[in-house]
Amino acid sequence: MKQSFVSFCPVPSEQQPLNEYEQLKDSWFYGWAKLDLVAYWRKLAWVWLSGWIVAGPIAAASFTPEKEPFRFAVCGAAGAGVLVTLIVVQLYLGWRYVRSRLHAETVFYEESGWYDGQSWQKPTEVLERDRLIVSYQVKPVLHRLQQTFAIFTLLVFSGSLLWLL
Repeated sequence: MKQSFVSFCPVPSEQQPLNEYEQLKDSWFYGWAKLDLVAYWRKLAWVWLSGWIVAGPIAAASFTPEKEPFRFAVCGAAGAGVLVTLIVVQLYLGWRYVRSRLHAETVFYEESGWYDGQSWQKPTEVLERDRLIVSYQVKPVLHRLQQTFAIFTLLVFSGSLLWLL
């Protein structure tokens, strides 16, 4: 009778890369990146609108909306965009961490604390499975987040050009 290769894994369950991926994918926050495109952008739009709660009064203090509506709008939009950028950076870092754990040939883990770290060499079957997950599940998410950064960069560049005009 052949036993599963997972049964020989010394890595604690919560530190196994596949389980870390499942937890990340199913989490309330990190799951945003796997939503369909409309829902993903809707979440980011809500974060951006929420950012106006802080950015709006600061922009209004700097540029009176009645006298300089354009500068007020650009400044407020940029300020609210900082919150969205921080959210996207956190999403990217979480998914990038899981990608590196899944893609690695060796898994570092802690048995009972930071002082007793160990390494486990993944068997070929586990490594192939994990790399397939990276290729078909994680890389598209990272690509979406990179595209989001590119769009934000374009928006910041466009806003800067409009500011100068």
